[in-house]
Amino acid sequence: MNHPLYRITAFEQVGPYSLRLHFNDGLARTVDFEAVLEGELYSPLRDPVAFAQVALDPEVHTVVWPCGADFDPATLHNWPEHEAAFRAAAARWSRANANA
Repeated sequence: MNHPLYRITAFEQVGPYSLRLHFNDGLARTVDFEAVLEGELYSPLRDPVAFAQVALDPEVHTVVWPCGADFDPATLHNWPEHEAAFRAAAARWSRANANA
């Protein structure tokens, strides 16, 4: 089975929690991460200063943050297919933190 390997080649921050991502197959996609920034790994990125520290990792070809957060480039490439699941997980993480 042949699966395409997507790599992010460039990005720019276009909003407080939004990135315009450019992929090796020519696709450019804007992803608004605000609704998924919950949980231990992603909630530090709710701080706009922390979110703005995003960088492109030259080895794994995806966006990464100093706190250790990252996203699979294939997930970001196909974001419309994955966004609902990420939003649902973020809602669960938020509720778990509220009950802790």
